[in-house]
Amino acid sequence: MRRLVLGALLAMGLSVPAMISPAGAFPDRPIRLVVPYGPGGITDIAARILAPKLGDELGQQVVVDNRPGGAAMIGFGFAARSAPDGHTLVLGTTALAANPVLFRSIPYDARTDFTPVSLVGLVPTVLVVHPSSPARSVAEFISLARAQQGQMNYGSAGNGSGNHLSSEMFNHAAGIQAVHVPYRGGGQVMTDLVAGRLSYVFAVLPTAHPFITAGQLRALGVTGATRSGALPQVPTIAEAAIPGFALYEWLGLMGPAGMPPAIVNQIQQGVAAALRDPAIAERFRGIGVEAQGGTPEQMRAYLEGELNRWADLARHVRFEVAE
Repeated sequence: MRRLVLGALLAMGLSVPAMISPAGAFPDRPIRLVVPYGPGGITDIAARILAPKLGDELGQQVVVDNRPGGAAMIGFGFAARSAPDGHTLVLGTTALAANPVLFRSIPYDARTDFTPVSLVGLVPTVLVVHPSSPARSVAEFISLARAQQGQMNYGSAGNGSGNHLSSEMFNHAAGIQAVHVPYRGGGQVMTDLVAGRLSYVFAVLPTAHPFITAGQLRALGVTGATRSGALPQVPTIAEAAIPGFALYEWLGLMGPAGMPPAIVNQIQQGVAAALRDPAIAERFRGIGVEAQGGTPEQMRAYLEGELNRWADLARHVRFEVAE
């Protein structure tokens, strides 16, 4: 029967390898890429840029699956519980490393319940204030905040969000105290900052850039190690006021624990090839993401460093810990 089927396929001029995959071949069906946030955010947009090219490299469609909620824990938890066969991946973020210091109960262990695959991108943020603020530089802002300890406030998209964590890291490094005002999403944060109801926000560049160019917000400093090509006139916080300060939100591809090394390496090579594509890198730059890549071992080391960074910060900063 098998010979008859193969003969029929050949007679129709069809490629046998394309029609019949070897038993146990990976991937043998579409790959789910979990995004632990809703549509439209930078993690979702980056996933949708990466997915088609990664699918081309792996020979199967990569489908983005948004599973928002619970400070990203719903999506992370779903990925951690999935079969470790390479057909479910998750785009990890800073929240994966920071949530252990922000929540008492987490449905996964960031160190043991995931298989690191590759660092995908780094996302610098920018410190922005209302134009009415007397601070015109990072140094002036720090002096002003120190003179008003505990009186300034900053907004974030919620407890554990990127701008919450960036703000707390900056506040600690600068020796200032400010009131955290969490929102249910990033849109209202920027609306209230433009309206003058917040003192400052650390925002990702694509979100802040239109307000900056329109003169509705003033950019004081970027958190990356180098200046941003989108805001070349804005200094880094390190060069402006806090030497050595560098902070990024990050995106990293992960899978459930126990994935076979051969499959991990296959996916990692697909990611590397996708990120080498100039079109992908350019689209990433357009949303403020610096394409990275790297080995699974490098991704594991990066995650470990981030877990340690936030644990260390928690020893100095009193975070509001939620259930």
